Amino acid sequence: MAAPIPLNAPIPLPLPVFKSNEYYTDSQWQTLFALLDAIIPSIVVDTEVTDKNNQLSITEAQCREAYERTKRNLKHAPSYDKFKEYLRVRPVDNPNFVEETKRVIGNISKGNKKELGVVLSVLNTRLGSLVATGSLLPLQEQSLEVKETILQSWNQARLNFWPMLGESFFKMAKSTFLQTDPLFHEISGFKHHTEDYKPGSGFEYEFMQFPAGSETERVTADVVIVGSGCGGAVCAKVLTEAGHDVVVVDKGYYFPPSQLPMTPQSASEYLYEGKGGMQSVDRSVGMLAGSCWGGGGTVNWSASLQLQGFVRQEWADRGLGFFTSQEFQDGMDRICEFMGVTDTGRPNHGNKVILDGARKLGWHAKACPQNTGGAEHYCGSCHAGCGSAEKRGPSVSWLPAAAQAGARFIEGFNVSKVLFDESTGSGKAVGIVGEWTSRDEDGRVNMSDSEGVFRRTVEVRAKRVIVAGGTLNSPLLLTRSGLKNPHIGKNLYLHPAAGIHATFDEDIKGWEGGILTSVCTSFENLDGKGHGVKLEASVMAPHILLYEHPWESALQWKLDALRYRQMANYISLVRDRDTGRVYADPDDGRPVVAYTPSAFDRAHLLTGLVAIAKLCYIQGATEIWSRIPGVPSFVRRRPVVSSVGVGVSVGVNEEGKGIAGPGEGVGEGHADTDDDDIAQGINDPDFVAWLRLLEKTGLGSPRATFGCAHQMGTCRMSARPGDGVVDPRGRVWEADGLYVADASVFPSASGVNPMITNMAIADYIARGVSRGLRRVELKL
Repeated sequence: MAAPIPLNAPIPLPLPVFKSNEYYTDSQWQTLFALLDAIIPSIVVDTEVTDKNNQLSITEAQCREAYERTKRNLKHAPSYDKFKEYLRVRPVDNPNFVEETKRVIGNISKGNKKELGVVLSVLNTRLGSLVATGSLLPLQEQSLEVKETILQSWNQARLNFWPMLGESFFKMAKSTFLQTDPLFHEISGFKHHTEDYKPGSGFEYEFMQFPAGSETERVTADVVIVGSGCGGAVCAKVLTEAGHDVVVVDKGYYFPPSQLPMTPQSASEYLYEGKGGMQSVDRSVGMLAGSCWGGGGTVNWSASLQLQGFVRQEWADRGLGFFTSQEFQDGMDRICEFMGVTDTGRPNHGNKVILDGARKLGWHAKACPQNTGGAEHYCGSCHAGCGSAEKRGPSVSWLPAAAQAGARFIEGFNVSKVLFDESTGSGKAVGIVGEWTSRDEDGRVNMSDSEGVFRRTVEVRAKRVIVAGGTLNSPLLLTRSGLKNPHIGKNLYLHPAAGIHATFDEDIKGWEGGILTSVCTSFENLDGKGHGVKLEASVMAPHILLYEHPWESALQWKLDALRYRQMANYISLVRDRDTGRVYADPDDGRPVVAYTPSAFDRAHLLTGLVAIAKLCYIQGATEIWSRIPGVPSFVRRRPVVSSVGVGVSVGVNEEGKGIAGPGEGVGEGHADTDDDDIAQGINDPDFVAWLRLLEKTGLGSPRATFGCAHQMGTCRMSARPGDGVVDPRGRVWEADGLYVADASVFPSASGVNPMITNMAIADYIARGVSRGLRRVELKL
């Protein structure tokens, strides 16, 4: 094991050189950046305007009023000069903003690039501009004030096309600004890593290397495993320790703790499927899926919940009795013991809101077990990789154990297809073939123009093939390999999540501390059949929290973003009943997800949002945003004073936004309420009215969007060949010697973060594969 490296920050990873000229014309880029400039422009006092075409002016009185409001809302407000400097920032003048925007465009699919290009071209014509803006003047030539008004009109249009079009630009501008603006980071205090950063010990992997050449390189093994994530890593340890010769391949690369956590730009480039920008076909669901050495276990949030009894029974009722057996329970316990799963995580403010708020409301909430070996792990950056190495995911625990037992590894290996025995026509899997891409001479990845980078066709011959590429990629590999089972790629579950965020009258710094250390389970069985929602805290990185924060005007959004350090982020995560599918993009083969949350599942998500709002309110939130189109934020009109059983922190918001109307002018710490105000709890008439609006509006709009970090079910396990893709032991129904061992085999949604379930199933499948190999050896 390597000794810790004494560093104050992770080693930065350079991004590949980005070439944007092949995508859009100069005119299209100008139109795009004209829109982004109107969303987050430079805002200056009218007497200080230096560029009237590219600055949005406000009066000195407006600026002073905005600053006073900011001071009332923040415990640590910036100075007036710093405040004006922040408003003055113009993102499109920042080369990092421009480059990151172009990189985001470069990473989307060919079809989406084409669609966006058409829109940009149309907006730059007289007729197109007339339809979109009401003026014959091309959009990029209109004034900043007019462009802001146009964007506001799109937001309020009845025809869904316009607000949905606008939202794509809003999200792009906000996310990129929050990632690249140094002054925002300075004022908010946000850092991508902890103040006392010190990298943990990383395992010294020795990946197989191949010389340059045009001929196919051949490797042999007992078992080849495609994927190094939670399923593949467990299989590797079990099979190697059982004495089998194992090769694990992954299209992703390994990054040691000294390079983690990564910046958002690097994490998107190196750690996530689709560069972190995956969306469903209808764009209703944004997805995050790990695509690196260690897979999802490298970027998940440490949550280690075991599969619940009602789901185990549901799966057993489908003829899969293993899930109610002691063997399955032993497997989950064995998994948890190896990773040191405990409840020792220290909750930060966001997670305390769930625990304490649930207690006050009579709901059930509990600590969420963490796979951190008993360490407190007070870190909010694991979505970008765990620099402390305390999170005992695949690359820290399972794969090192497999290596020590003799497993061999190949990173950067994109598998084309599974090979079958063609000589006998038996349909028996005998290996895989794909393309291996080297690192450059400096050990960097994705640097196609660097010296030393080359590609080589590699074939791995094996007695057994285990596919563990994840729910999005495993079915695509089976299809590319010629399998015809109609269930392949179908039965996709996503655990879609809807979000709420809130501000509190405290200096929270919510990005510090474990992301997910508590969970409320009172709403997990809303239909009596195990479908419902869990309430959880979520990632607090600004580009994840605020990219969906409502935009009503440029000034409003910039002011709201300043309150980031006093915000908390929550999700209502549904165990979805209804499904979608995944298939290959015809242009480049990447996974395409066709999934729209059903009305049934949206209703459950809405119940969860209402519950989260109550948790936030009872814990003293001063403003609550539902992110539901058409629903304004709730602003608390009066402070709530601490009281046993009902007590919440003193807080008031005087900004006057939202359904609650203008503030009452109560100053910080002023207990200007009577006993009835204290006793009413969540029965505040203003809050009740806002909840009614929330419920009435609902999540039925096509503009409603959801997040997803769990994908399951596309190679479903079944008791009969006609009902799924793999049998009860993970063997593909259509082929001998071919297995799937990842979350794609789940018979339905797990209802909990899927890591432990995934690993326990992989453990079971791997043990069965080992027994099968032993039987063959005995016969020989």
